[in-house]
Amino acid sequence: MTRRGLAVALAVVACAAARALPAEAQAPPAVASPSLPSPSPPARAADAEYRVGPGDVVEVSVLGHSDLSRTATVQPNGSITLPLLNEVPVAGLTVSEVQRKLTTLLNKDFLVDPHVEVRVTEYQSQFVLVLGEVNAPGRKALRGGSRLVDVLVDSGGFTSHASGEVVINRSEGTFEGGAKVLRMRLGGTFSAQDYVALEVGLRQGDVVTALARSYVTVEGEVQHPGRYAIEGELTITGAISTAGGMTRYGSSQVRLRRIDTASGRVTITKVDLKDVRKGKKADPVVAPNDVITVPRRLF
Repeated sequence: MTRRGLAVALAVVACAAARALPAEAQAPPAVASPSLPSPSPPARAADAEYRVGPGDVVEVSVLGHSDLSRTATVQPNGSITLPLLNEVPVAGLTVSEVQRKLTTLLNKDFLVDPHVEVRVTEYQSQFVLVLGEVNAPGRKALRGGSRLVDVLVDSGGFTSHASGEVVINRSEGTFEGGAKVLRMRLGGTFSAQDYVALEVGLRQGDVVTALARSYVTVEGEVQHPGRYAIEGELTITGAISTAGGMTRYGSSQVRLRRIDTASGRVTITKVDLKDVRKGKKADPVVAPNDVITVPRRLF
């Protein structure tokens, strides 16, 4: 994909993430403009490295021998059928390896210095699963060098409920560094981090999940009580600040109400903001659906 194409694709994804924020927190939408400087995306993996499998359709062209050129489907046994060669096992080979194999076989018994080209015209053997807050979730075919941006665009981009956070679970092998799970957040602007995240290569069996927005409720003596989207690691003081800060009547003795999703058990934790500000106590990180209550001071 060209830099302009990637910018357009990023607009599909990132603008949806921007719409996911509450109206008060939204920044002006980013607009993709080819005239604006943007970081060049990493080079895409060559389609020649795609490994063919049953169900894929490949086009074989033999230069100067149209009678030997064919479009063939890889059969369940992993073979394609071609003139002169009959059945040739190709499953598990890269496109370039298939091309070399056919060239060797034709050169051995039939042609002198044959020139063979192979390309995949239909990708039907490898898939990833896309779940969560995308407009068209489901199984998506992997193509040569498929990246996160490709399957997000194939899935119609994020829904209005998406948080912009994406989790990729890898079933075969690991990511660079040995991790099996990769988490990332796609913002509403064209940052270098967004380009890097969208360029992550995908493998057969990967599960891509677009997470929904999470909220915390801030009530009581704050300037703007209400529900606020949790962006990254949000603490109690951060949530209160997002709500405009405390009113002149607000008490530093706030309450954090949390419901355990597994058991349904409700816990209420008292937090002294004075101790937090002095560094005597940690500033608790909020969780989805927490309720922070700032009571009125007693005079």
